[in-house]
Amino acid sequence: MKEYWTSLASILGVFAFCQTILQTVFPPELRFASAKLFNKIFNCFSSYCYFEITEIDGVNTNELYNAVQLYLSSSVSITGNRLSLTRAVNSSAFTFGLANNDSIADIFNGVNVVWEHVVTQRNSQTFSWRPLPDEKRGFTLRIKKKDKHLILNSYLDYIMEKASDIRRKNQDRLLYTNSRGGSLDSRGHPWESVPFKHPSTFDTLAMDPEKKIEIMNDLQDFANGQGFYHKTGRAWKRGYLLYGPPGTGKSSMIAAMANFLGYDIYDLELTEVHNNSELRKLLMKTSSKSIIVIEDIDCSINLTNRKNNKNNGSGLGSGSGSGLGCSRSYYESGVGEIRGGVGEENVNSITLSGLLNFTDGLWSCCGSERIFVFTTNHIEKLDPALLRSGRMDMHIFMSYCSMQALKILLKNYLGCEEGVDLEESVMKELEEVIGMARMTPADISEVLIKNRRKKERAVDELLEILKVRAEKNKKNGEGDEDDDEEEEEQEKRALDSDSPKQESEIEDDCKEGSEEEEKIK
Repeated sequence: MKEYWTSLASILGVFAFCQTILQTVFPPELRFASAKLFNKIFNCFSSYCYFEITEIDGVNTNELYNAVQLYLSSSVSITGNRLSLTRAVNSSAFTFGLANNDSIADIFNGVNVVWEHVVTQRNSQTFSWRPLPDEKRGFTLRIKKKDKHLILNSYLDYIMEKASDIRRKNQDRLLYTNSRGGSLDSRGHPWESVPFKHPSTFDTLAMDPEKKIEIMNDLQDFANGQGFYHKTGRAWKRGYLLYGPPGTGKSSMIAAMANFLGYDIYDLELTEVHNNSELRKLLMKTSSKSIIVIEDIDCSINLTNRKNNKNNGSGLGSGSGSGLGCSRSYYESGVGEIRGGVGEENVNSITLSGLLNFTDGLWSCCGSERIFVFTTNHIEKLDPALLRSGRMDMHIFMSYCSMQALKILLKNYLGCEEGVDLEESVMKELEEVIGMARMTPADISEVLIKNRRKKERAVDELLEILKVRAEKNKKNGEGDEDDDEEEEEQEKRALDSDSPKQESEIEDDCKEGSEEEEKIK
């Protein structure tokens, strides 16, 4: 045994002596060139090619590295043997990732690729303008040479898109509102934000199920329609008009749309916007994958139907101006001093033309994948120019509570299932009076919330209130009309007659205002 260890020590001594001679005879430059040549020879005979994606590219963070890290945190990485578990700031979910110096296989368009997470210690003597992490991290992508030109570019684009979707789903959604008076925050942005925590979903929305499915399919087609919109030459945006009586769930619908798509919401307060230029700047500062909302648009500024105003005899000299020609009269929209001495800073000069360009003009195309939502309680007050397709593509009537919506409310608030917790006779009585009662989901929800711990009492009280309301409406002659038909007629009246002339009327009204101003001067 002693002889064995002696021989081993002699062999190691010979190796150390030879290494010393090699280092003396062959300088580091020659050894580096030899290693480089060996790698080239090896790569010539190898069937694979390798791509290095480092965490830091020079002094900047490599966006592709973060995208790959997020992509590998999807369901693909869960099949790995060794994973890291993290939760990012402002994230609502945990993400999985590759552990240090571990690898995983992936398949894209039938091609096998291998990812390896390489982590090495950074040389402490390296000079940098900013502190660098002690470890040097990166991903190595291995692809067969024959597949490189087939999938490399498309695969990386797919990773970037997938990572963006994961990031949006994991992060908390935000609710934005424009700053008061157009002021900017510390970062120079005109929007202020808070976390969006509204729990409304299409499952909890009290609405006819068929209509909900129609809306959900339309939203899904929009979110997946980038190729279609590009092919047809249309801007990737869509407009929704929610109209109906107060308390019918218009705000809840907007929250459900945001939760369904995972979009942020920009709640635009028109009364805080001074002019069309400021409106455009607000639009430019909105992000893609967002919903831009103007609630109660008929109440925000004077956006009533021009035809109705003309029939009522209102002209440029009246307080309402020319109706919608310039949203307000030319004087009110730009020359506040002439009209009663109001200071310019207190004058809202948004015109209808500016609002139309906001939703359907060239400036509306400065971003992609955005949804515009307008809400109103009185659709007949809106000008037809706002309602046409291309601005408001889908008109959604939020009606009084129907039987289908009532079943959803009973399930949400009381946990009642039809045919299980409620007798058939009770359901039949509810069905008989719900249409005549004309109660909003908000009114019915209040009754159910008040008695949510006592199901039978809640249903009995609701049935009694519905009967009283139905009887009252019957005496007043309001319960015999069909809600949907009435609202459709109302919308037709808003879109009626000379709608093709609306665009030219806007210009004519503005010209009239300009001529009138010249006379006064």
